[in-house]
Amino acid sequence: MNTKEISQKLINLRGNKTREDVAIAIGVSLSAIAMYENGERIPRDEIKIKIANYYNVSVESIFFAH
Repeated sequence: MNTKEISQKLINLRGNKTREDVAIAIGVSLSAIAMYENGERIPRDEIKIKIANYYNVSVESIFFAH
């Protein structure tokens, strides 16, 4: 899966929450969330797990599934 697809999934999952809310909840910087959502960076594995847990979805559904 390419970074554009991943970034769109992350934006869709965030919904009405702010990037700041998500960043605080998973323990990363606001700029990291922005980079993930802009397709500039893919999170490390441990952050992928935190993101998936936060949104109550599987890591695969965000980062690997089509």
